[in-house]
Amino acid sequence: MKQFFLSPSILATAFVLLTFSSCKKDDPINQNEKSSISFEFDNIAGSGDLVLNTTDYTNAAGETFKVTKFDYYVSNIELIKTDGTVYTVPQNDSYFLIKEDNAASQKFTISNIPVGDYNKVRFVIGVDSVRNTLDVSQRTGVLDPAAGGLGMYWSWNSGYIFVKLEGTSPVSTRPGNAFQYHIGGFGGMTAPTINNIRQTTLDFPTGSTARVRVGMLPEIHVLADVQKMFHGTTNISIAAAPVVMFTAASVNVANNYKNMFFVDHVHN
Repeated sequence: MKQFFLSPSILATAFVLLTFSSCKKDDPINQNEKSSISFEFDNIAGSGDLVLNTTDYTNAAGETFKVTKFDYYVSNIELIKTDGTVYTVPQNDSYFLIKEDNAASQKFTISNIPVGDYNKVRFVIGVDSVRNTLDVSQRTGVLDPAAGGLGMYWSWNSGYIFVKLEGTSPVSTRPGNAFQYHIGGFGGMTAPTINNIRQTTLDFPTGSTARVRVGMLPEIHVLADVQKMFHGTTNISIAAAPVVMFTAASVNVANNYKNMFFVDHVHN
């Protein structure tokens, strides 16, 4: 019986061609399949990482400040495919509280996402009016004012604090040179009031997509720039407003923080 042997060079060429052929296009997508996608929220201050308590920063008004607390709600998440199709995450699974002093809170995974290629994400900064007014028994996890949402709810105003920024600045006239920006207000249900719910849509970097597939877990890395709290449609001065809560000035802060998020990169 005659035997044939292929030279190493021929075997190498065949391997490359076979690999290229198998990778040159994706396998057909089964639209009925579901998978997961993860998010990581990383807080920054300008061009550097946000560091609590010790690092001095300078805002748009030229005032130096330190940050001691930075917490915010992200909710009502929508994922947008490259073809414009929108997947809305079920509302009960779409509330997250990001806390700078709690690394675990900055990462979360959403399951049961239809497979496909996504290149945008849309979400609300804050908590929608319906969830603000539900019976407390239906507000669990990070929405429980006595547990996961402790410190992010105004019992006197019956509503969530959407974004909480605290720190110190030499220009503040408050005790200990402290400043506090506790921004909330969902517009009211029967008597309209201040509405600081904001929605933002983030494009992924050019050419980037989150490839949701069975057996793959893409990660979207979102940056939030605390400096944008002070800089935007209206520049905010700590000296002029060391405390901002449920006042007209809170609308200016909310308009600013709507633009503090951007997608830095996507891992597939």
